[in-house]
Amino acid sequence: MNKKSSNSVAIIVAHPDDEILWAGGAILTHPFWNCFIICLCRRNDEDRATKFYKVLKILNATGNMGDLDDEPEQKPLSKNEVESAILNLLPQKHFGLIITHNPHGEYTKHLRHEETSKAVISLWNEGKISTDQLWAFAYEDGNKVYYPKAIENTSIYEVLEASVWQKKYDLITNIYGFEKDSWEAKTTPKAESFWRFDKAKEANEWLGKN
Repeated sequence: MNKKSSNSVAIIVAHPDDEILWAGGAILTHPFWNCFIICLCRRNDEDRATKFYKVLKILNATGNMGDLDDEPEQKPLSKNEVESAILNLLPQKHFGLIITHNPHGEYTKHLRHEETSKAVISLWNEGKISTDQLWAFAYEDGNKVYYPKAIENTSIYEVLEASVWQKKYDLITNIYGFEKDSWEAKTTPKAESFWRFDKAKEANEWLGKN
């Protein structure tokens, strides 16, 4: 994307840290992006919320948090509940670029990731939000065989420079506070990958296949 069209960027994720794990490199390497980052869960988790807003300052981004249920049982949420949360958290309805989860999630398995992706694509298809492009995270873990890794055969695949990955890793460990032997720290991808869509119809058809 060129500088003009990508300036206004919404990153829509389920949890604080998802924005760094799956798109931290993209954010760090596009300093001209005007990023608004929303996460749908954990607003009332004082520890995670404080860290999320600290990360926003470091990224020179703004954002907002919701408090959708995020208990370990992962009970399904209604489509309307997730879509309403997204609409309530976004400051505007059009962005040059929207980045969000994959309908399959990024690993096996987190229902909130899947619900977030489906809700964003549905809102775009229904005209309730609009964007010039949508990017969906493209990662897989071989059904828990290995840590999530970027899928190479996608619309966008980029191996991060060592310095960029280090900044991303530092945000996960030093700011979010995950131990170096944690799943999050060990996962932190050194390459990032996205499926790209220019039209809502394309994304909706892809959603139907997933």
